[in-house]
Amino acid sequence: MEPTKRLITSVYSAEEDVDAELSLRPKSFESYYGQEKVKDQVKVFIQAAKQRGEALDHVLLYGPPGLGKTTLSQIIASEMNAAIKKTSGPAIERPGDMASMLNDLNDGDVLFIDEIHRLPRIVEEVLYPAMEDFVFDIIIGKGQGAKSIRINLPHFTLIGATTRAGLLTAPLRDRFGVIQRLEMYSIKELTAIILRSAGVLNIKTDEGGAEEIARRSRGTPRVANRLLRRVRDFAQVRYEGIIDKATATASLDILEVDKAGLDNLDRNVLFAIMDKFAGGPVGLDTLAISTNEDTDTIEDVCEPYLIQLGYIQRTPRGRVVTELAYEHFGRNIKQ
Repeated sequence: MEPTKRLITSVYSAEEDVDAELSLRPKSFESYYGQEKVKDQVKVFIQAAKQRGEALDHVLLYGPPGLGKTTLSQIIASEMNAAIKKTSGPAIERPGDMASMLNDLNDGDVLFIDEIHRLPRIVEEVLYPAMEDFVFDIIIGKGQGAKSIRINLPHFTLIGATTRAGLLTAPLRDRFGVIQRLEMYSIKELTAIILRSAGVLNIKTDEGGAEEIARRSRGTPRVANRLLRRVRDFAQVRYEGIIDKATATASLDILEVDKAGLDNLDRNVLFAIMDKFAGGPVGLDTLAISTNEDTDTIEDVCEPYLIQLGYIQRTPRGRVVTELAYEHFGRNIKQ
């Protein structure tokens, strides 16, 4: 079954306007709003490394998609005056692929690996000495004639990003000197991000309109920027070209993104549990069949935000809708 396409997904889509997405990414800590604790700590680590004339310790960034892990890695490289090379875990299939990338780095450069939890095990194992001792061992030949060649590597910084930190093996995780979790953004922080993005895109937006978009952005800058572009379209065609609170509210209502940031998939899941299973508990497989969605879509795409809102609870017997969800829809709990 093809996964449902969602306007409010925090996963980046290749169909989106790549140039617009890249233009909205902050280039410095000053324009990177939110994640204050992470920024404060990373700034200290960068300053200390620069004072010692060393490469920054390896950095692991983890948290839900769309929170700015890739952007933060670019800022770190910029602050270290270092070049950055980007790749992803699934793209590195063989140890030779990793050796080629590492050999192309210079002292102090940054290697960014997105979805690092998806590195093949054989690649991960040869990465250990590269991270720890800045050497890479290559086996040439097979059987009794096999030889091990050790290649000295430049002192580089590996920045790994993952949405599934629990899937990282302990040996890999332990080799990161800096481990930072990115948190969901507050409405105030998202409002500031939207106003900044509106300025970059030359969209006339007041604070009320930006706040309304922020309220429905699921705590995620990527979702906020996507909603801003779609509300801009409605403002341009149906309204006066200015995004105020009324325009944002009307546009997002048409897009069927409600005041809590829920879309049709979220509502279908909640309504299925409420109406078909009396509020639950209901098993994941049964819920997937009743909503005509994949179990992975419900578990990985829909449920995390509903659980964060407190609208769904996972129990040993299945999923249960909470009182908060009934209140959101103005319903009474079925006895």
